[in-house]
Amino acid sequence: MFWNKRLSKSTDDAFELPYRFRRVRKSAAMRDMVRETHLRPEHLVLPIFVGEGIDEPVEIESLPGVYRTPEKQLGGVVRNAWDEGVRSVLLFGVPSKKDAEGSDTWDEKGLMARMVRAAKEAVPEMVVITDNCFCSYTEHGHCGVVVGDHVDNDLTLQNLQKQAVIAAEAGADMVAPSAMMDGQVAAMREALDMTGFTDVGILSYASKFASNLYGPFRAAADCGLKGDRKSYQIDPANRRQALLEALADEEEAADMLMVKPGIMYLDVLSELRQQTQLPLAVYQVSGEYAMIKAAAEKGILDEDAVMMESLISFRRAGADLIITYFAEKACALLNEGKE
Repeated sequence: MFWNKRLSKSTDDAFELPYRFRRVRKSAAMRDMVRETHLRPEHLVLPIFVGEGIDEPVEIESLPGVYRTPEKQLGGVVRNAWDEGVRSVLLFGVPSKKDAEGSDTWDEKGLMARMVRAAKEAVPEMVVITDNCFCSYTEHGHCGVVVGDHVDNDLTLQNLQKQAVIAAEAGADMVAPSAMMDGQVAAMREALDMTGFTDVGILSYASKFASNLYGPFRAAADCGLKGDRKSYQIDPANRRQALLEALADEEEAADMLMVKPGIMYLDVLSELRQQTQLPLAVYQVSGEYAMIKAAAEKGILDEDAVMMESLISFRRAGADLIITYFAEKACALLNEGKE
């Protein structure tokens, strides 16, 4: 048997292997030919923070290269993203006016409606998605209506319904409920259908964990709070619960499901891929982005290489879409043929 042969420097007595995996790695063309997973610009969604009442972009200190965009400049930002190859944006409003319920979000003249209209006017072909929550729009920073010392689920659902309709009327292609209220997808679907917006999709933050990786985002969106959101976001230890919540959203007629955060929850993403045929999104959150940027700044890691490796890992685990602050940079590399 060939296994009985000894390793030898002599070519006459070469060790015989049953298979040489390196045969398909010997050239770039060969490696490209057998690549199983691919990343394309259309897989990437760019989050954009839109600041009310500011005249110039405000850089987020904890998110290098990410800015709060003035409303008047939003059209230009969307056009630039389109030119880079980005085909979808996720809009976050950072209002100057807040109240107990976040009522600006269901005002047809409010920030959410205005930023959707501006984005669609700039690039009608761009897929415009609204983040549907209240944390940035409320004085307390919670994701819904606070009654006593807790967030009231059903009162929040009523407000999400109003918010979804306003976003649809402004031209949003999809709404993305992130409040993590039970029944939010069904409530928003009902409101959209009853008002004639049957073609507006729902991208549900279906498996959203109470993660420690959201810190830079909360600074960017001005949605810090005293306390935490553990009573409505998922315990990071609970994989089965995350899957149950995602599958419940599918039953409520979600069009796409999201896992958030990304890199620490690839097991959830991979298992969910086995249990649903719906398109899946993953959010590479602010903390993930910031860690790569910080390591690159110190010369510890190659930013571009690690960025692309992280993005391909999401695709490999089953994501159809990746929401990432790296979207424009990744598109630029992909357009240069650097997958």
